Amino acid sequence: MRPEWFKNAGLNGAATGSAFANTSRRGFLKAGAAATGGLVLGFMLPAGGRLARAAEGKPVVYAPNAFLRVAPDNSVTVTVNRLEFGQGVHTSLPMVIADELDADWAQMRAELAPAGEAYKDPAFGMQITGGSGTIAHSFTQYREIGARARAMLVAAAAEQWKVKPEQCRTAKGMVHGPAGQKATYGLLADAAMKQPVPEAVTLKDAKQFRYIGKPMKRLDARAKSSGRQQFGIDFKPEGAKVAVVAHPPVFGARVAKFDAAKAKAIRGVLDVIEIPVDRGGSGVAVIAEGYWPAKQGRDALDIQWNLDGLAKLDSAAQLAEFTALSKTPGAVARQADTSKLATAAKKISAVYEFPYLAHAPMEPINCTVDLRDDSCTLWVGSQFQTGDQAAAAKTAGLKPEQVTLHTMMAGGGFGRRAVPTSDFVVEAVNIAKAYKAAGHSGPIKMMWSREDDIKGGYYRPSHVHRAEIGLDAQGNVLAWDHVIVGQSIAAGTPFEGFMIQKGVDSTMVEGMGAPYEVPMNLSAHIAKANVPVLWWRSVGSTHTAFVMETLIDEAAHAAKIDPVAYRKKLIDAGHARHHAALDLAVAKSGYGKKVLPKGRAHGVAVHESFGTVVAYVVEASVGKDGAPKLHKVTAAVHCNLAVNPLSIEAQIQGAALMALGTTLPGAAITLKDGVVEQQNFGDYTVARMNDMPQIDVHIVPSNEPPTGLGEPGLPPLAPAFANALFRVTGKRLRKLPFDLASA
Repeated sequence: MRPEWFKNAGLNGAATGSAFANTSRRGFLKAGAAATGGLVLGFMLPAGGRLARAAEGKPVVYAPNAFLRVAPDNSVTVTVNRLEFGQGVHTSLPMVIADELDADWAQMRAELAPAGEAYKDPAFGMQITGGSGTIAHSFTQYREIGARARAMLVAAAAEQWKVKPEQCRTAKGMVHGPAGQKATYGLLADAAMKQPVPEAVTLKDAKQFRYIGKPMKRLDARAKSSGRQQFGIDFKPEGAKVAVVAHPPVFGARVAKFDAAKAKAIRGVLDVIEIPVDRGGSGVAVIAEGYWPAKQGRDALDIQWNLDGLAKLDSAAQLAEFTALSKTPGAVARQADTSKLATAAKKISAVYEFPYLAHAPMEPINCTVDLRDDSCTLWVGSQFQTGDQAAAAKTAGLKPEQVTLHTMMAGGGFGRRAVPTSDFVVEAVNIAKAYKAAGHSGPIKMMWSREDDIKGGYYRPSHVHRAEIGLDAQGNVLAWDHVIVGQSIAAGTPFEGFMIQKGVDSTMVEGMGAPYEVPMNLSAHIAKANVPVLWWRSVGSTHTAFVMETLIDEAAHAAKIDPVAYRKKLIDAGHARHHAALDLAVAKSGYGKKVLPKGRAHGVAVHESFGTVVAYVVEASVGKDGAPKLHKVTAAVHCNLAVNPLSIEAQIQGAALMALGTTLPGAAITLKDGVVEQQNFGDYTVARMNDMPQIDVHIVPSNEPPTGLGEPGLPPLAPAFANALFRVTGKRLRKLPFDLASA
């Protein structure tokens, strides 16, 4: 997800660019901490983009926001304005504040922010976790909050000691005076509240960082490793009942009739109610005292479905349709002269196939709702608090300010918890509405099973690519004609008006071409299908990186040039970070020097997504059983300044394993007669611990502003693996998951 998607949609309520470059003193707020005491420092952002222009001349009022709380016991609690679902922001954002605050890391704490105006991403203008944007967008924002808090604590100490602030210094949660005076931040916190918020602060030079750039253990590690961490699926307020839903077998189908007698006969079942579900369909909710009786009740339901007028997708037929369509030019995304294709000395013709993919986070979808006459409270692991709060309000017939959304820890998401339709939040509120209308009261905890999660929709779209490449006798690319066919993520959403330009969905073609200097003619067909689609970790780069990096490798082979040398020849000088990442991966892997065991080969790929370049050099072989085996991965990451190297290592390891999963047999969502055929990890493959190769992660040193890391580690892994397998087998792999038998 890109910042401009929201800004251009008129949804941006915050300034873009450097977080506080032009923020006035009035943009910063002090709020009393009546319950806990101490210093609370927050900020507001001025409006920007279309929203600001539309409201020009009117002051934009934002709700107070406390990002930093210094308590009398010296603990420092940082409010994290994102969702923590494994990526490490619960640690990295407190690190950023702690460094500018000169806090003692042992006293740092973190909590997730509820939905709120001032918690919006400074670039997106919405409260959202996506687009690998947490550190990229909030680095300066959180540094300035820490620096301002430190200045106010120093000012309070100087006033008490009757000295000048510049005579004081700070270290590890204490202010030190010129005559040996010292006071903890906790003792000074109340007095600091009375100090004016400084208009300008000087941020540290990178050489002064105490925490930023150092490997820091995660603040949430102990709670998660001991089982004490509460996730959304664990939360159940007093008196809450559990709801599970029988969803239609085909997307958009409606209940024709149902018999609830057997369900209601199950002990613990309280009610059975028909409700609206996503895509205009309907389902049946079973509400019970707990999950097990609710599930048993659902299993006992007798439902007849109305499938009239619905398209019933068949994956094999869709593939044939997409393949045929790829033979014709689509809407133009990039133009180049391809007339030299006809006379090229060497040619590469390739068709690539990519299936639907489920997000399959370890924690299935869930949302707890307490709906009352004049308020609605949600407890949910949301990547999209702003959108989910607004959708809940609309569904409940309330105003957004009447909806309180508590952000819960989540067990993964990969985009599934950031849905423009807010499908699962709307579903939970609809259950609560129906339950209340039936004369009941109290909170409802809606839970999806693993089967619901995998069959319930919102998938990475399926795609077909067709490429025709002409090379001269020396292997130089003379012309490259490329067509992509697939569903649009943006179609039918609020983002359609600007994400789709002249018939091209920008997410379908991102990652094509650059950084290589090749004359590419690129076009795309937007196909329609009765399958809900959504961004999936690294969005378009999930397929475009595979196509680009295997084709570049194939061109290198045709040119009889080493694939690393060929890439460096084609990567233009304006992409120095690609060169740096590739050089580091090659050097650390021993590529070109290390003698590999018989039957094992190196594969290479490099790709940029979300502002970060990742290069992989892998070692792979084919086992006696004919299955591809990934042995070792050497990663080089150029994400500019590395805030927490430990988190970066973990992100790359996780992304690489998730990417490896896309290559394994069974890693595909398929449909027949409109019904999803997979339902659990027994028939939908994800990578497991025994698939994990050795992964060595190296970071290109830089002090430039940091870029994103949640998604960029995924795209180059599969093509690097495929390129290694070509060197072992001589077969070019044109589809995911891998199928050596048909290659």
